[in-house]
Amino acid sequence: MPAERRPNRGPSAAAGNRAALVAAARQVFAANGYDAPLSMVAREAGVGQGSLYRHFPDRISLALAVFEDSVSELEALAAVPGTTLDDVLALITEQTIASTAFITMVSVPARPDPRIIELRDRVAKVLEERLGEARRAGLVRADLTSDDLVLAVGMLAGVLSKVPASERVDKAERLWVLIRGGIDARPGDGPILRQI
Repeated sequence: MPAERRPNRGPSAAAGNRAALVAAARQVFAANGYDAPLSMVAREAGVGQGSLYRHFPDRISLALAVFEDSVSELEALAAVPGTTLDDVLALITEQTIASTAFITMVSVPARPDPRIIELRDRVAKVLEERLGEARRAGLVRADLTSDDLVLAVGMLAGVLSKVPASERVDKAERLWVLIRGGIDARPGDGPILRQI
């Protein structure tokens, strides 16, 4: 149920309105995806659309405020000694189960905004650091790249966005079984597709 619209308290309400908008956007994006109407976010936050656009002039600005925490959480995990690629992929999967919108935003090249590219590059850097260790340990294909992993997570998000939230954990586990078949190291690894 949307929050009741608050009375306009002018500039003194700015910080509270911004926090309410970010919290509402997190919920709306999780439930309805990245392309959910921004009017839904304003209603959920209990503010007018004018307030939304004063704080966030476009969808990307709002999404960046929402998903900055997700990227920071990934970076913090990756900084912990002993963190593996599997640990990072597990956290990304948890974040994707909670909200497919984040992965949609960073993995879809049709949105070439430099702010999204910077966020995507931060995720790719975390993946690349752990991927290098996994390659050296012989755990993944030698030709696997961080872009491949972003693509795999994007496919995961695409599927999870189409199933009810109650089924996402089971579906994510099954998808990773299938995806891991293509990324894990195996004797005689070669191109996945036959040469034609």
